[in-house]
Amino acid sequence: MSQNADKILDHFTLFREPEYKEMLENKKKNFEQPVAEIEVAKVREWLKTPEYREKNFAREALTINPAKACQPLGAVFAAVGFESTLPFVHGSQGCVAYYRSHFSRHFKEPTSCVSSSMTEDAAVFGGLNNMIDGLANAYSLYKPKMIAVSSTCMAEVIGDDLNAFIKNAKEKQSVPMDFDVPFAHTPAFVGSHVTGYDNVMKGILAHFWDGKAGTVPKLERQPNGKINFIGGFDGYTVGNLREIKRIFDLMGVEYTIVGDNSDVWDTPTDGEFRMYDGGTTLEDAANSLHAKATISMQEYCTEKTLPFIALHGQETVALNHPIGIAGTDKFLMEVARLSGKEIPDALTKERGRLVDAIADSNAHIHGKKFAIYGDPDLCLGLAAFLLELGAEPTTVLATNGGKDWAVKVQALFDSSPFGKNCHVYAGKDLWHMRSLLFTDKVDFLIGNTYGKFLERDTGVPLIRIGFPIFDRHHHHRYPLWGYQGGMNVLVKILDKIFDDIDQNTQETAKTDYSFDIIR
Repeated sequence: MSQNADKILDHFTLFREPEYKEMLENKKKNFEQPVAEIEVAKVREWLKTPEYREKNFAREALTINPAKACQPLGAVFAAVGFESTLPFVHGSQGCVAYYRSHFSRHFKEPTSCVSSSMTEDAAVFGGLNNMIDGLANAYSLYKPKMIAVSSTCMAEVIGDDLNAFIKNAKEKQSVPMDFDVPFAHTPAFVGSHVTGYDNVMKGILAHFWDGKAGTVPKLERQPNGKINFIGGFDGYTVGNLREIKRIFDLMGVEYTIVGDNSDVWDTPTDGEFRMYDGGTTLEDAANSLHAKATISMQEYCTEKTLPFIALHGQETVALNHPIGIAGTDKFLMEVARLSGKEIPDALTKERGRLVDAIADSNAHIHGKKFAIYGDPDLCLGLAAFLLELGAEPTTVLATNGGKDWAVKVQALFDSSPFGKNCHVYAGKDLWHMRSLLFTDKVDFLIGNTYGKFLERDTGVPLIRIGFPIFDRHHHHRYPLWGYQGGMNVLVKILDKIFDDIDQNTQETAKTDYSFDIIR
């Protein structure tokens, strides 16, 4: 074969070698069902039609390529935001390998997480022994300050009781009785990763605020004037949380980032492996009870957490992944109102620079049609910013978006003259999106890495914003929030617009009259 120690070929070229071409042709001839190419082409074209789209949207019992992940993924995301906290997923090793690899591929950093290693016997008889042994091993080997427990499909189907299991494990001295082991049930067969994030965030706060599962007395609230901030499940958590801290510091606001995972997924390379880095201290997590108010940057990531916080006497503010001028304005005005602090001139100047940048580039974006998919809050933030730019977010789709979300997106469309031909699709998947891209033509698609297959199939250029981004590096280091974040999104959109113009003006003496150096 072509691959040997003296001639190492990259996979880009390896599978184009004659031996591999022959192997693949033989596989197709001998093992795949032979179908006439004319029939394949006929079906392929039919799949692009309005007739097929109608059938596609009529399906009820099948989901094809949903734009979401499962609850335990969000559970791990929430858990790593706390100081020296080890996520512990009660389920199989395979599930946890998926969560670790998913985050590691996106952030290009190792992601620490353990499982109770449930196998067939635990699926039949229950996973209590797995919990007892797993907590003991995790505590002894990895020396965390807290272990945050969540669950998978297997544990939920058989009805394992996490609270009872953890208490039993403590009685068996797997961990000390006063050791922090918050938990949340996160069944993967309902909800999505944003639901899992919400469940674990609420579980951790309930653990500290309501008496550490009965091991210490319940805390009495003593308001201290600080503001809590919860970012939600956010693939740009490194850049976004650092931008929020910068804004709070500029304003002189006393704050607590609840679930700060910006450091654990951006550790320096200096010869030392950091299993835990940064994170909200456990003391701050407990004392966050005493804050004046809590701001959630993503309403649909905190649908259970915010009501729980409100019941403990705090004012709550829910935003929808604010991007651009109006979104950032609203965020800053809420911070100013809650804290009593003035918005400094430095932020006012940043706003002016973003307004200027939008004015400079408006002619290139105005009237362009976009399709967006992703998490509910991200879709709302992006759609609002596109309307602000004079663009048309023609198609907005969230597999994990519900009816209330759809109503909110429609109200956003109705508030703008650019929204009259825009449509929202809650609970739909990327195979629905494919039909929409063929039948409701748009200029650009905004979404995560999985959109590259839609780009290849439909020819609609993809702008990569969302989670996960596997095939590009370091996007998570740049904020989307704040005026600086709005600038980043603006530049990302413009770069793709100009790349597309260049790509379509390449032909010498035919289309290259518009192959301009100045845009």
